[in-house]
Amino acid sequence: MLKKQANTLRFLSADMIQKANSGHPGAAMGLADIMVILSQHLSHNPKNPQWLNRDRLVLSGGHASALLYSFLHLSGYDLSLEDLKHFRQLHSKTPGHPEISTSGVEIATGPLGQGVANAVGFAMAAKKAQNLLGKDLINHNIYCLCGDGDLQEGISYEACSLAGLHKLDNLILIYDSNHISIEGDVSIAFDEDIVKRFESQGFEVEQIDGHHFEEIDAALHRAKKSPKPYLIIAKTTIAKGALELEGSHHSHGAPLGEDLIKRAKEKLDFDKEATFAIDEDVKIRFLSAVELGDLAEAKWNKILENSSKKELLERLLKPDFSGIEFPNFKGKDLATRDSNGEILNVLAKNLEGFLGGSADLAPSNKTELKEMGDFVEGKNIHFGIREHAMAAINNAFARYGLFLPFSATFFIFSEYLKPAARIAALMKLKHFFIFTHDSIGVGEDGPTHQPIEQLSTFRAMPNFFSFRPADGVENAKAWQVALKSEYPSAFILSRQKLKALPEAIFGDVENGAYLLKEYQNPTHTLLASGSEVSLCLEAALELEKEGILCNVISMPCYELFEKQDKSYKERLLKGKIIGVEAANSKELYQFCDVLYSIESFGESGKDKEVFEHFGFSVSKLCAFVRQI
Repeated sequence: MLKKQANTLRFLSADMIQKANSGHPGAAMGLADIMVILSQHLSHNPKNPQWLNRDRLVLSGGHASALLYSFLHLSGYDLSLEDLKHFRQLHSKTPGHPEISTSGVEIATGPLGQGVANAVGFAMAAKKAQNLLGKDLINHNIYCLCGDGDLQEGISYEACSLAGLHKLDNLILIYDSNHISIEGDVSIAFDEDIVKRFESQGFEVEQIDGHHFEEIDAALHRAKKSPKPYLIIAKTTIAKGALELEGSHHSHGAPLGEDLIKRAKEKLDFDKEATFAIDEDVKIRFLSAVELGDLAEAKWNKILENSSKKELLERLLKPDFSGIEFPNFKGKDLATRDSNGEILNVLAKNLEGFLGGSADLAPSNKTELKEMGDFVEGKNIHFGIREHAMAAINNAFARYGLFLPFSATFFIFSEYLKPAARIAALMKLKHFFIFTHDSIGVGEDGPTHQPIEQLSTFRAMPNFFSFRPADGVENAKAWQVALKSEYPSAFILSRQKLKALPEAIFGDVENGAYLLKEYQNPTHTLLASGSEVSLCLEAALELEKEGILCNVISMPCYELFEKQDKSYKERLLKGKIIGVEAANSKELYQFCDVLYSIESFGESGKDKEVFEHFGFSVSKLCAFVRQI
């Protein structure tokens, strides 16, 4: 019966890929035996995919999505046979790589390695939830299916290092070790001792035959009892059951062909002419997940009804932002990293699920949550110098359902976490990125540490807000917008002290840009963000003496300003529009006639000297406006 279940998964996957004429049959067919046994261990409820205490199954190798969709369909999730037949088609519920719009998909993993870090994040989130709510309410496991490619990516090393450090005994990685990559045998590029690697990181490791049902089952039982995170190295054959393509790298990323699929089905006593066939006995076995899941959740709900943690759980599920009193920064000259540090502490005191950490830069990022302890008991997570894993782990915290995480580093090191930030945007996760040392104001650390093009790349990302506040008041208002937004947000903050701004004349931070200084008939408008706003205000006062009248716009959020209607933009944008940013901000040409920006890398020197060198002084900006 187990063989029949596994082969049903294999042929459903092969049929999906063949019908789409696109996809990856190799991993899907190779993992089918493991998936059948894993289905007997998973505690989940297909009727309610959001049940909090469910086991999480993360498919890190998202190219094996056909297997996941087959499993979800057979298990009773809202995924029909017709959905399987529309695999990889436009607007289908079965896209090429799993996305969270599909019922039962825990997280969009996308690029290899992300899912391993996501699984570590889910395991950490579950430990934190258990610390808050108790072991009677939170006692589930995290399972992650990964392959050679996932373990070659550096992010998996970063994340698993943290998993071992925190002794995440709720984390079970199943490594599909088929020794095949797109280019051939993995030994051409990957030949390390995985056992020693993971044991050195604090994992318990076991090697099994990934096609031997009893071995798979026994290993999963041992993994669930282990006091450490567990790695099961499952030796498998890629495209198991695919006749002459079994074990070949040619089966990785292309359909098998109708003739081969028919011959393979015939060999395993399946109807060779039938496609998308599911026998009744197989259907019954898989669908037992519905009753078992319903029963497990019903028992859990009874425990919740009598739990003293019920109200806390409600607050975690539905955080209330309305009563938060933000610090009053009016009239205060502060670096925005400093004002942001105060805001973070207020949020952490008011919201039980607000937590996060820095990639070993908390003193510089000003992100320490004071007197709030360290993970797992506390709210400060020390990620070490692991920017990429930090962001992917916090994506899982955001996706878990109870937490509002932040990830912090210098803005230049956002490059190390960009892939995970992009996936956060794709999923519309409420994940906050704190990026300090926002410009050439970094100073003496020089061009390797001075962001130039980073601001533009984040502004170009869909479903993402990039806030570059010009003072503490803007910073606080930006947070109020971000907390209510459905998108992830970045706060791009200065190291150096910034002057407090005057009151807004028209509009506000929620509009993305607003008027700070206005003349009746301006000849120019200076549009800026961050540290350059106060520079523009000073320059406008100097130019006024010569009869050159410059309105000044502060633009803390380009993406929000972009969303404003035409009339709002026309109210702000008058005369010749000059964009002023200490960055390579070509996107400002959408609003501006001329840019006063930086088109080279930075220089090493004191921040004021570097700003002067690149023309960001009152005298040089005034000279530029006169010239125009």
